[in-house]
Amino acid sequence: MRFILFYEATESFNYFTDEIAKELNRRGHDTFILDLLHPRTPGHSMEEFMRFCGQRADAIICFNRVGIHNENYIDLWNTMDTCALHILMDHPLWMHPSMEHHPRKYIQFCPDEEHVAYVKRYFPNVEHVEFLAHAGTPDDQPVIPYADKKYDILFSASYFTPEDRLSQLEQIYPRDSFLYAVCVEIGEDQIAHTQKPLIRSVLDILAAHNMPLSDSGVKTIMRSLTSVNWMVRMYYRGKAVEALVNAGLPVHIIGKGWHSHPCAGAPNLHILADRIDLADTFAYMRDARINLNVMPWFKEGTHDRIFNTMLRHSICLTDSSTWIDSHYTDGEDIALYDLNALDKLPDIASYWLEHPAEAEGLIARAYTKTAAHYTWANCVDSLLEAMARCYGIQ
Repeated sequence: MRFILFYEATESFNYFTDEIAKELNRRGHDTFILDLLHPRTPGHSMEEFMRFCGQRADAIICFNRVGIHNENYIDLWNTMDTCALHILMDHPLWMHPSMEHHPRKYIQFCPDEEHVAYVKRYFPNVEHVEFLAHAGTPDDQPVIPYADKKYDILFSASYFTPEDRLSQLEQIYPRDSFLYAVCVEIGEDQIAHTQKPLIRSVLDILAAHNMPLSDSGVKTIMRSLTSVNWMVRMYYRGKAVEALVNAGLPVHIIGKGWHSHPCAGAPNLHILADRIDLADTFAYMRDARINLNVMPWFKEGTHDRIFNTMLRHSICLTDSSTWIDSHYTDGEDIALYDLNALDKLPDIASYWLEHPAEAEGLIARAYTKTAAHYTWANCVDSLLEAMARCYGIQ
């Protein structure tokens, strides 16, 4: 078959695109990657794209709307009867326009089971929406023994102060308006109830204010909560790192924004790099005994940081989700902590640092499971199976 994929502004999505294209090529399929930022790039140019389309395209594969983000592309896929495989990496609230209007042949994949339920409830025009776990890249480098790893705890993620993220809400609602206050209250409810998906807090707060909105009204509120969603995520990223640093544990960071964290300047908080490409973080992850993860509020989902940690032969220390609880076991192949009990996080990390033999066993079991089920090869399996099942394309 023939597939079209895309390069765009998000470096990690471009990495994912390369991994999917390599796996499709390995199976004998033809692929073309259009560089939307630099459409004259040899090998990825608009001219070569049009030649590729001249023969046909069975499907496009895109992340977070890129490739189905305007009417011209949608018309092109419909004209060619091309199937659009749309992989979401964030909550669907970021993708409302594409769920309202999308190509005729369309399959949407969400990294959280609750996101699937959200789409089915509020966007019934999306006929095919499915859960798709994130994927990791198997390691092709020599395994570093646990005792020889350079870093005790590594966290690869950006950080912005919660206040900074929340301030962006003022671009939608005036700070003194009722709707601004409602959105802030939704964020406070999320922080107070760490197991709640965002839609649950929205419905609860609206009910508390006697605002029984229509589905359209709920969708409008949800669409305005991007800054609130970021605020909650940043709040708990900051609190997890703060708990470890205040306990005296050495924490190494890769990611922009950490100089604004309250613990910046602490002797045991080491900011290794402000921003590096995803593939370049793997060398750091491989050299860490523990890789910290804070879920992006996916209460029934996954995150690629989990799988890439395990495939780097490192302990994944993360808060959980119903999906994680169903597929991994705390202390067996993953190390879990509770956002409601961050005071216990340092003790959990210290246990694994102080018990290297047990840690090696956990790492080995995690690697075996993840390498068998959660790689880009598994992702491609799911994409091809969905095409065949939903539209008979194979």
